[in-house]
Amino acid sequence: MYPAVRPRRLRRNAALRRLVSETDVRPRHLVLPMFVHEGVSEPVEIPSMPGVLHHTRDSLRRAAVDAVRAGVGGLMLFGVPTRRDASGSAAADPEGVLNVALRDLASEVGDETVLMADTCLDEFTDHGHCGVLDDAGNVDNDRTLRLYGEMALAQAEAGAHVLGPSGMMDGQIGAIRESLDAAGFHETSLFAYSAKYSSAFFGPFRDAVDSQLSGDRKTYQQDPANGREARREVELDLAEGADMVMIKPGTSYLDLVRQTAETSPVPVGAYQVSGEYSMVEAAAERGWLDRQRTVLEMLTSVRRAGADIVLTYWATQAARWLRDEPAGDESAGDAS
Repeated sequence: MYPAVRPRRLRRNAALRRLVSETDVRPRHLVLPMFVHEGVSEPVEIPSMPGVLHHTRDSLRRAAVDAVRAGVGGLMLFGVPTRRDASGSAAADPEGVLNVALRDLASEVGDETVLMADTCLDEFTDHGHCGVLDDAGNVDNDRTLRLYGEMALAQAEAGAHVLGPSGMMDGQIGAIRESLDAAGFHETSLFAYSAKYSSAFFGPFRDAVDSQLSGDRKTYQQDPANGREARREVELDLAEGADMVMIKPGTSYLDLVRQTAETSPVPVGAYQVSGEYSMVEAAAERGWLDRQRTVLEMLTSVRRAGADIVLTYWATQAARWLRDEPAGDESAGDAS
């Protein structure tokens, strides 16, 4: 007449749920992606990403301090220049928007947080691709590697602790590591975007970086249908010297986060991308989802899959929620 096993006994109150919780999300696990825009005189909300801003240098400093005070583990910085060319030359310019902003944040927050930089040319090229093009209009892998090395040096010199090569060029980790080591930047870490997919969920990011891209990046980003390929990409990056590896997108590719976490000898990150962010924001604005509970549940799912680090546009806000709430409990309060 009665169940022999009653799992509900361990769910009867918040204290029990907290005691047996298997997965936690703490502010230190979160990295905040941030955008600094050379052409704005005041912060401007990105239309397709409500709540996410194109920052000025001053507002970037303030937002960085705010994130650090909330306990966020790191900041990933993207630059949006006003000048672009075929080779993305502003990426390696010490006075380019990204490198100036890195120096600003290195001065402002120093070693209080982990300062990361996106190491890719797509924001800086007038064609929007992640590398230089050959005469046929295809991305030239090996010429691009040389430019990545120059960009990496500029970012390391500007004060970045960690570089995030995200262009999906073959051999990019090895080329950047060689460039850094030759210049004496042995301590600069590489957070490899090892498995980055050609995803529809990147759509709002084009607004975020004012992308000049026409077409797609399917010749270098991965096919969403392929899972084994992700393992191969991770293995190659590790062999080339990656200090951390990443799956992008994160929430929609939890099987690959789990696959990577089960075998990786280094920390694993997952990037909760722009489209994943914007979907929740749109649904929450209409009252269809409880925003806070949804965000925390999504973050928990990424951590449960095995990610040590989660890049998320909710990092600062989620960090505040997490600091105010008992770890492991579900009662997240009302949506805002």
